[in-house]
Amino acid sequence: MQTLIVAAPPSPTSLTARLLAAAEDELVSTGHDVDVIDLAAIDWDPVVRPGDYGLSAITGPVGTHAAQAIAAGTLDPTIARHQELLRGAELIVFMFPLWWFGMPAILKGWVDRVYTQGFAFGLDDAAGRTRKYGDGGLAGKRGLVITSAGDRETSFARRGVNGGIDELLFPITHGIFFYTGTAPLEPLTVLGVDTPVWAGADDAEAKVRKRLAGVTDEAPIPYRRMLADYDGDRVLRPELAPGREDLAVHRADR
Repeated sequence: MQTLIVAAPPSPTSLTARLLAAAEDELVSTGHDVDVIDLAAIDWDPVVRPGDYGLSAITGPVGTHAAQAIAAGTLDPTIARHQELLRGAELIVFMFPLWWFGMPAILKGWVDRVYTQGFAFGLDDAAGRTRKYGDGGLAGKRGLVITSAGDRETSFARRGVNGGIDELLFPITHGIFFYTGTAPLEPLTVLGVDTPVWAGADDAEAKVRKRLAGVTDEAPIPYRRMLADYDGDRVLRPELAPGREDLAVHRADR
């Protein structure tokens, strides 16, 4: 399986860097072809700039500029190269420490700059319908989040003070992966890394290796598809999860 890992380790000696090395080794040893984008190592600029689209200034909608740059062949060469890596990947893995309940800015900025309109989204099907939430420019791929966080595991339960970890990662699994057609897998989370009872990096590495060893056989999260399960206003049909408004209503298994 062709795999792309996009990682945001804050330093070469961080836990994320160690887990990245373990993930790459495990995937290669089990027959995957692996490309790695270590955003810190390449000093990635997370800010969208006019030069991304071959412009001196952004004067209209960013998405329109991006789509026009793709069509004209004026997209920044590094962004175009990363889009080619995405296009060729069957499995996309995001690896990062959870900072302020989300991705570090360097990874969010990579998504901002690389997941452009006209490539990852902003596409129509043959009937002229918008392709998103179950379809899109990255349809047919699988996506996995591997993240770590300091607070104890119980604090990331649904009644924990931090909120449920699956809901905290919903903007990525549903809003980035599923939105663009990528089938998201259940995230792999390493929690409690700043607590005295944490088992340690060896245990975390073993957890990553075990998960990736069977990643090709996993069933994706069964998120509901936009055209099948939502009305014309893009609201979940009333007969599905009636009376509920929590994020889990967007999963067919809940």
